[in-house]
Amino acid sequence: MPYMTISEASDHLDISIDTLRRWDKSGIIRADRNTVGHRIFDTAEIQRVNSKRRCREAAAKDHYSVLKANDKTKLTSIDLFAGAGGTASGLENAGFSHQLLSEIDPFAVATLRLNRPNWNVVEGDVANIDFHPFYNKIDLLEGGFPCQAFSYAGKSMGFEDTRGTLFFEFARAVKEVMPKVFVGENVKGLLRHDNGNTLQTMLNALSSITDELGRTYKITYKVVRAQYHDVAQKRERLIIIGVRSDIDTPILLPKERDYIISLWEAIGHCPPSPGQSYPEKKRRILDLVPPGGYWRDLPSDIQKEYLGGSYHLSGGKTGMARRLSWDEPSLTLTCSPAQKQTERCHPEETRPLNIREYARIQSFPDDWQFAGSVAQQYKQIGNAVPSNLAFHIGRAVRAMLEGRVCDEYIKLEKVPNSDIINSEQLPLFNI
Repeated sequence: MPYMTISEASDHLDISIDTLRRWDKSGIIRADRNTVGHRIFDTAEIQRVNSKRRCREAAAKDHYSVLKANDKTKLTSIDLFAGAGGTASGLENAGFSHQLLSEIDPFAVATLRLNRPNWNVVEGDVANIDFHPFYNKIDLLEGGFPCQAFSYAGKSMGFEDTRGTLFFEFARAVKEVMPKVFVGENVKGLLRHDNGNTLQTMLNALSSITDELGRTYKITYKVVRAQYHDVAQKRERLIIIGVRSDIDTPILLPKERDYIISLWEAIGHCPPSPGQSYPEKKRRILDLVPPGGYWRDLPSDIQKEYLGGSYHLSGGKTGMARRLSWDEPSLTLTCSPAQKQTERCHPEETRPLNIREYARIQSFPDDWQFAGSVAQQYKQIGNAVPSNLAFHIGRAVRAMLEGRVCDEYIKLEKVPNSDIINSEQLPLFNI
């Protein structure tokens, strides 16, 4: 038969109906709808997915890698709030030569210097850096200004939070350097913070930048989904991108790939490394959770014991007692894999993901080392931008600067009579 019902597909793949619905939503498998609106699945598609699951090792060799361009360029860059180097390594792999990296965390600074002794890493408060010596000399200025002020996990105080003002240091760097292109990165939650007023204030600040030559920036923003850019992780980031007004190019962003990287492809053959462990009581509970499952898969009495007062609360609990699945990308990594609200348990072994697994999921190369304690290493990796995502964004910036507009990229046109491209007119997830 050409099609299966969701129940038949669930039995054939030996997964729950809830998991199948989640796979359809995340793009692992594509469902059609019958005349009454129920999901139906093409039999050939079911067989394809099943075959891939049986041939995980071959799939890993075919797909997963840390991406790197083979050609050399003379393109220059500055990386602010550099962290452990996720963005910096991805941009380097895309062909950019870093002229300066700024980072305040001493452990992250040690990581950068450990891996790239030749990089010009400036440790300390970015507010103390004079960027004027780089005026008109930089192709790309990038900065993932700290997101705690805008994240759902933080207090969401925005500009009332002193960390939020670091955006203005980013804007100051843009004004003093006047790079050909700038890229700012933050959490998706910034879109809705203060009903969009926080983001609008940022866009207004960036669009007001000008120099003595009268040059300004055309600007847009977009949410990118890392899982469709060669990253084994469901991580969404808001990208703000501006192109200097004298650069005759549309704004380009990478199109989403037509495949995803499963957790097996990323960490199925991962080198051993240190990591956290569970207390015995917690380990016994998580032993009961199947791959891809969470607290609802536990017996009801254990659910109540494990969740405590949270059991009767609505929402925000899908990360509790969560075991990852080999067949899907990882959930978004946090600063620790063993936090009760955002559990990141290994798909097969009852333990948190270890350091090297964390790094692979963020698409760091296996030879990238991290300084500090195990806790500090988890924090650095969890806060990083995936290297492969940065690579794809860097390649799009290269295409803009080199005048290569092709089907590999989505082209965003400037809104008439405005320096800000209205992304509300664009589909949210088309890149």
